Amino acid sequence: MSIRTRRRLEKNLLLAMKVAVGSAAAIYIAGLLHLEYAVSAGTVTLLSLLGTKMETVKFTFVRLGTFAVTTLFAMLFIPHMQSVWVAFGLVIFGIVFLSAMLDWKSTLSVNGVIAAHYMTTKDFSIGFLYNEFMLVLIGVSIAFLLNMFYLNKKQEKHIIKGMRFTEKMLRDILSEMADYLLERQMEKDVWEEIRMLEVRLGDMIEEAREYKSNSFLSYHQYYIDYFIMRMNQLKMLHSLHYEMRRIRSMPKQAKIVADYMIYMGERISEKNVAKSEMENLQKVFENMSREELPRKQEEFESRALLYHIMMDIEEFLTCKIRFVENISEKQRKMYW
Repeated sequence: MSIRTRRRLEKNLLLAMKVAVGSAAAIYIAGLLHLEYAVSAGTVTLLSLLGTKMETVKFTFVRLGTFAVTTLFAMLFIPHMQSVWVAFGLVIFGIVFLSAMLDWKSTLSVNGVIAAHYMTTKDFSIGFLYNEFMLVLIGVSIAFLLNMFYLNKKQEKHIIKGMRFTEKMLRDILSEMADYLLERQMEKDVWEEIRMLEVRLGDMIEEAREYKSNSFLSYHQYYIDYFIMRMNQLKMLHSLHYEMRRIRSMPKQAKIVADYMIYMGERISEKNVAKSEMENLQKVFENMSREELPRKQEEFESRALLYHIMMDIEEFLTCKIRFVENISEKQRKMYW
């Protein structure tokens, strides 16, 4: 079983366990309080657990607030219209429109359950209003408590492992590209390596976002920014490799660029600032500018492509420098 599959299995097992335990507990508590439609408390818990810790906190209060709005719409339409189906449609129209306008769509399912109860009973007594409010309160409270339990430490270790894997892949890709410029036999398919890393980085960006949403700490944005930076660097390497494949005859200056790529690749790491690499790249630019101008058309085209490759390398380093410059003092203290 792959690491990615195992991670997905662990995540889904934890979610299933929380939903099962939470829904059962909500139904049990609602039953102890002799509430009508006690099963709906379990449904509210289920619907409230399908999100991150941050979303649970945010929508716990929103769900309680929109309960009052749903009750108001139900009282306005259901008792005063001959067709209960039309009345129910108007209630749903009202809560859907309001939720969509306020970006509260995740509360719709819970409000739909409550609206269905009002439609079925046509009971708007204080006792039944209390009954419905308690169903929502029990459901969202249990969801809130259960979503506080999250395997943050384990997920952070996996994110850090993903960072080290990304750095190794970038080093390998740069090494293979240098071999190409040196006209050596390439051991791997660079296109395939780039595509594989692109997929992995997409997964890691989503995991970093999920981790931040489950932590309540803004400085965990660091992991998101890190993987986005690496994704941008990968795009630079994609462009760089495309330019390399267009060179028809390798100029002698290719060795200089290849040596620089090996040097740069060896220094790819999370805490490398990349300023010294940028300074050395400028020296390579200066040295190449002093080279004798090409005399043949093919040599001229190859030198031009080589220059474009160096510009892509420059952008590759710039991505890292910008990332380092944007690290906050709190993030620097926590991660560096």
